[in-house]
Amino acid sequence: MTVLVLAPHADDEVLGVGGTISKLVSSGESVHVAIVTGLGDKTHPFVTEEAWETVRAECERSCKVLGVSRIFFGNLPTVCLDHEPVWKSNRKVHEIIEESGADQLFLPFPFDLHRDHTTVAYSASVAARPYLSLGKSIARVCFYETLTETHLTPPYLDPAFQPNYFVDISDWIENKIEALECYKSQLQTGMLPRSARGVKILAQYRGMHIGVAAAESFVIAREIF
Repeated sequence: MTVLVLAPHADDEVLGVGGTISKLVSSGESVHVAIVTGLGDKTHPFVTEEAWETVRAECERSCKVLGVSRIFFGNLPTVCLDHEPVWKSNRKVHEIIEESGADQLFLPFPFDLHRDHTTVAYSASVAARPYLSLGKSIARVCFYETLTETHLTPPYLDPAFQPNYFVDISDWIENKIEALECYKSQLQTGMLPRSARGVKILAQYRGMHIGVAAAESFVIAREIF
């Protein structure tokens, strides 16, 4: 099995899927991570090249901790995807999925507050349509939660994240935290969602759903046997 985690931004992959990545790698699976956004082809309105290079290096260190086989770095303009023609994101995401050879996808939840997340989820869903040649090769599509974005849309206006697939990461939670802490420029402290404490609390909460010490949860969008 080859797994591809599509992350709109560097750190989404570890926030949403870090423990599961570690668990899959430990069982011999090949896991690829794609960071879809970057600076774009023009001067970015507020992200500097230096800041992006810092985050990119942090991502490489984090993915090494998790045991990721390969990282794809896209260059769609970060925090600006809702201003880009949708065909650009569709084409780039399609290319990444095709090149990865993945038969399992982890995508951001399509009703996250952040529009980059929405766009990436949409583009991947377009590419993975099950009646197309590329989609036929993908056995499972899952949406993951990122605490910074997933639960912040106004209630009742968009569907809520209601997981139906859980992965026990009790033996991998510390590895997830180690990978998260590679993101020195992004890490928060205290009771904030991008903090080690916040990530552990979410993992414990999801663990209680299935009676284990720590878990990650997902929505299965499609599964083909």
